[in-house]
Formats: sequence, structure tokens, C-alpha cells
Amino acid sequence: MSACGSGPRQLHLNAFLMSTGHHEASWRLPQSNSSAGTDVAHFQRLARTAERGKLDSIFFADSPVLHGNVAQRPYGSLEPTVLLAAIAAVTERIGLIATASTTYNEPYNLTRRLASVDHISGGRTGWNVVTTAGDAAARNFSLAGQPAHSERYERAAEFLDVARRLWDSWEDEAVIADKATGVWADSNRVHPVNHEGRYFQVEGALDVPRSVQGRPVIVQAGSSENGKAFAARYAEAVFTAHQTLSDAQDFYADLKQRTTAAGRNPDSIKILPGIVPVIGPTEAEARRLEQELDGLILPEHARRQLAGVLRVTPESLELDRELPADLPPEDQIEGSKSRYTLIVNLARSERLTVRQLIGRLGGGRGHRTISGTPEQVADAIQSWFEVGAADGFNIMPPVLPSGLDIFVDQVVPILQNRGLFRTEYTGRTLREHYGLTKPVNSFERVPQPA
Repeated sequence: MSACGSGPRQLHLNAFLMSTGHHEASWRLPQSNSSAGTDVAHFQRLARTAERGKLDSIFFADSPVLHGNVAQRPYGSLEPTVLLAAIAAVTERIGLIATASTTYNEPYNLTRRLASVDHISGGRTGWNVVTTAGDAAARNFSLAGQPAHSERYERAAEFLDVARRLWDSWEDEAVIADKATGVWADSNRVHPVNHEGRYFQVEGALDVPRSVQGRPVIVQAGSSENGKAFAARYAEAVFTAHQTLSDAQDFYADLKQRTTAAGRNPDSIKILPGIVPVIGPTEAEARRLEQELDGLILPEHARRQLAGVLRVTPESLELDRELPADLPPEDQIEGSKSRYTLIVNLARSERLTVRQLIGRLGGGRGHRTISGTPEQVADAIQSWFEVGAADGFNIMPPVLPSGLDIFVDQVVPILQNRGLFRTEYTGRTLREHYGLTKPVNSFERVPQPA
């Protein structure tokens, strides 16, 4: 697939929505809705705000497990493909991206759900492909523990191969709907998949015709070696986390090169680091808001969460000391390898105590926090975009809805005035927003030479 479109390079902006906001303590603010995670109207309003700002898409993370201690913060969340269907009904242009696991789903059911949302939304759907780390999730699916990291990615690759063929199992011209002859569809253009693999056996065809954008956009967020190899082969957008410009540039160059080596146009993959914008009318006011939020973090709760990521006991993490010297190396981590390494490197390079590290992670779990005025936030976005560190950004408001409101109303106009971001939508599908062409159907007949 190649990228489409011409003219000056434009930013891609996605809003990553999470209940009351991404900051660990956002729910404790007086104005926060403690039931936001299950409030459809809350998310519909946020989606309309993002659409008003002409953002490419909104995104929902998900995991098939109840994480953490429900006594400490709200954990209720709606299944994201169901939520996207409700949002699609009240929006017209904004892209809609849901997370779903290849480890704990089957290709037929999941591709059917995503294809259904793609039809409901008029071709605005994307799928954030995850492999789901952690033994707790495995125990919800009759397994004693999680499959190995490499095995999860092998299953994911086969899953994607099956999914793409299922979405392609109806050719674009299959539906005829000829009332005069009584022929609704050309059965020769509807194809069984007949997949026999290591993990899946799927006959097909899908019972949902192909959507206007062909297939949902494939998004991926893993930054381990397996994750980058997977992204180079399949992903059309990548959500990633970086604390420094040099790390972001290295990742960007590496993934673009890997994509080229995989036989794809490097412009056909959009790299979108996450940023947590804490915005105030002055820099001092933005810092005050950041400090207010950090002051509401419960240290013991955050320490337990950090211990889970680092695969150590909470007791081994003393709040006013640096991380222990004997942490396990990344190659022994079977969970989220790249996030583990990011957190450890952040703590080591800045010699942070556990308490300081908890504060740094409170806003975005390892994503970069930018505190300042709308102009300063726009400057930070522009600088990374222009020096080969990003194709755009995954915007992670620390508090919702106010954080998205201020980003759309005060940061987006600055980027628009600088010619970096659209002032109007030019397409209707998520692929069009990202500047991606509709994929060729793998079952499409190749014209024979005369």
C-alpha cells in the first residue's frame, strides 16, 4: 500500500480517551465524573469535541482483565467496539479506533465486530492490535498463565493474516442488488478463506460485505523487537511512548527503515507518540495544575502498580530511594517489554527516587508530559514533527473533558494557523484522514493482458 495525497506534510492528531483523564488522580478533582468510564454520553461529548477540532481519530485502550485495586480509582470500562457503535451514531467524520486482543479473541468473531462498526460509521474504524500481557488476563480464559512474548506475536501475525482475508472475502463489486433478475450478489465474488494454520482454522467467508474503506485501519502500540517487526509488516499507525527527542528520532528512523525492508512505502505507516498536555494560560498556572494532580496521587497505590510493571515486590521499592540495582533485564520480562525499559531508563538516567518516578508516571504511565501555555504545547508538537520524530501525536488529556476542550480550542488553532494541521476534513474515512489508499482486495481478479 502507498500513501496518497500531495502538498505540505500535515500533522495527524488522535485523541486517546480514558474516563476522567490520563492522570492517575484525575478522578479525585471536584469537577470529575467518577462514573465517566461507563457514561456513554460523556464519551459522545468528547468525540464531538474531537470532531470539532478536525482530529483524525479518537482511541480507546482495553484489556480483558480488571487491573489494580478498585478501592483506589475507578476501573469500570465499556467494551470499546460497543462504545464506538454508540459514538458513530452521533458523529460524522472523526475516526474511531478500538483496542482488541489477538491473544484472547478468535479471528471470525472479532473481524465481524470490527467490520460491523466500520459499516455503521461509514468507514471510520481502526483496530489497535494488542497481544495482552499478564497472567491475570490468561486466567480469565482458562489458562494458568500468559503465553510467551514471542508466541503471542506469532499468534497475532497469523490472526492478522486471517483477518485481512476475511475482510477481503467479499469483493467490492459482489453486491449487485438487481431486483429485475432477482440476483442480490455475485456468489463468484464471495470467497471462502479456507485457512489452516498453527493457531486458527477458519473457513469463511465473513458474513459482512467489504466496507467503503476496504478494511479497518490497523494500529499497533508495541515497541519491543517483536512489536516493531510486527508493526513494519502490518501497522498503518503506531502509538508509541518516548521521553526524549533522540529516542523518538531513533524509533522513527528504525521503524520507517523496517517498513521499507518489509516491502512497504514508509509513508504508509504513521508514527504517533503519546503526549500528556497540561495546559494553562501561563506556564506557572500549568505547573500549578500539574502539581495539584500529582499531589492527589496515593503513593502506596502507585507503588503497587509500579512493582507490577517491574516484576518486583512493592516492599522492595522504597519511596525515597532509587530503584533497586538488581531489577530483571528486559529479556526476562514476558509482559510489556518496551514500557518496562522506558520506565527503568527514565529512573536511571535522571536518578529519580521511587516517589519522584511515581510522580513522573502519574500523568501518562511513561508518555511525555508537556506543561505550558497553548503556544508552548504547539511549539513542542511542531518541533518533534519537523525533525523526524513523529508524523503526529496521540493526545492524552490529563483531565477530561476540560483537557480535550482546551487542546481543541486553544492548541489546534495555533497548529492550523501555522499550516501544520487541517482546517476542514477533506475525506470521510479514517484511511482518508491518515492519507492512506484503500487496500487492494487480496481476492481481486488480476486483469489478464489482451
